[in-house]
Order: sequence, then C-alpha cells, then structure tokens
Amino acid sequence: MEQTFSLRTSRLRLRAMEPEDLDFFYEVENNTVLWCCGNSNVPYSRYALRRFLSESRNDLFADGQLRLVIEGCTGHEPLGCLDVMSFDPLHNRAEVGIVVVPHRQRDGIGKEAMQLLLSYLGNYLRLHQVYAYVSERNTAACALFRSLEFTESARLADWLRLGDEHVAALLFQKLF
Repeated sequence: MEQTFSLRTSRLRLRAMEPEDLDFFYEVENNTVLWCCGNSNVPYSRYALRRFLSESRNDLFADGQLRLVIEGCTGHEPLGCLDVMSFDPLHNRAEVGIVVVPHRQRDGIGKEAMQLLLSYLGNYLRLHQVYAYVSERNTAACALFRSLEFTESARLADWLRLGDEHVAALLFQKLF
C-alpha cells in the first residue's frame, strides 16, 4: 500500500522556492543576526540569490540540499524557510535548519513546519537520520528540537563564534 503524507496543515504549507521569494531570501540571508546560526558570514547579492533560485532543482538528491518555504495557508507571504543541507546519500543523513520571521516566532509555526519536514524526510525520502547544530545560547531552537524528540548527543565546546567569543554548540540528532 502506498503511504501518503502532506506538506500542509490547516494553517501552513511547505512549498518550493519561487522567483518571487527573492526579496524574502535577500532579507534572511543578509540578516547579520542570523549569521551566527549558520555558516554564512558574508552578505549575498540579489544576483547571487536570483541565480541560486533559478539553478536550484529543489531536489535533495540532485542538488545535495533543499530549501522549502514556510507559507501560511491563507496568504502567500513567507513565514520562514527550512533548509536541508550536508546531505550524505551513503549514510542516508542530512543536516536541518529553520528560520521563522520574527513576528511569527514562538507561536508554533516552527514546530509545525519542522514536523512536516521530518515526515517528508523520514517517510518519503527515507532518510535514516537528521541532525542540527545549535548554539547552546539559542534556547528557543534548543527547545524546538527537544520538543520534536531530537536527542542531544554532543556538546561541542567553542564551536561557534559569536562576535569576539566562542560558544558551545549542541548536536541534536533524530533517527527515523
């Protein structure tokens, strides 16, 4: 029997990137506050982002990464995005990340979107595990991954640089 799943709930959906998302991604990628949460440390030009949008097949197996936009069901305004990166097909694992726009943080959008993503990655793409590196100071993200039953499997001392100091990152893993 074929297993079905959905990339939507009653209040949000996950969708592929569209050219119209350029301004949203420009704001997200150039928000220096978020740089400490990922591996970016340079601003992105509209040209580079436009090229990324046009060249991406939005296929984890073809691109080695996947970005999905979180969108409300009642509008077309992006509420955030989910990233799947560092895809390793041999070991069947990938890193996940999430950004939610500030005015929608702490209202369950992130958890709901991540639940949809995890269902897709585990049930449809058949990944064995996903993981995330999170600053131990990012209490909201730590709480999110714990609430989704990720296991905190390591504390990496001085892993992330925040300004002039280094802080620990927590490695969260979820096995399917």
